[in-house]
Amino acid sequence: MIDDIKQDAATRMAKSVDALGHELAKIRTGRAHPSLLDHLTVSYYGSEVPLNQVANIGIEDARTLLVQPWEQNMVSAVEKAIMNSDLGLNPNTAGTSIRVPLPQLTEERRKDLVRIARQEAEQARVAIRNIRRDANSELKSLVKEKLISEDDERRGQEIIQKLTDQHVKEIDEKLAEKEKDLLSV
Repeated sequence: MIDDIKQDAATRMAKSVDALGHELAKIRTGRAHPSLLDHLTVSYYGSEVPLNQVANIGIEDARTLLVQPWEQNMVSAVEKAIMNSDLGLNPNTAGTSIRVPLPQLTEERRKDLVRIARQEAEQARVAIRNIRRDANSELKSLVKEKLISEDDERRGQEIIQKLTDQHVKEIDEKLAEKEKDLLSV
């Protein structure tokens, strides 16, 4: 039973760390990266479809993304989706390909992005602590039902705490890497 609780907590904590990775990928650094456009959707024959399902997204150089829609008639829709996004980008269309130059980040904007990254990391830490709390309350209920001893509960709580520490450390590492990336000019 303790192993089940541990396994469930470990799985949920890993998902929280992965979710943080996806959120941090959306935060734009000064360099071009295809994941910047991952959250954009395009109207494709009446339905909203992720951009990467209607176009190939690549890197032309350090500051330019190259988007190549698979169908000629999708060029304007893709360009419109990029323009209307919250990223503040101005795409340039040249035939069937769209170049998306990334503007230089100001020092103030970099600091704002670091603050946003820290908020995302803190939300992930809170999620990890909530998972720890849930696991510990499950252990307490097992003790109340006399399915495990208090010693087993204590051991289980130590295991859950080690998992928590490990995942919080992963979050801190991801945050430090993102901050370094954001602040490098």
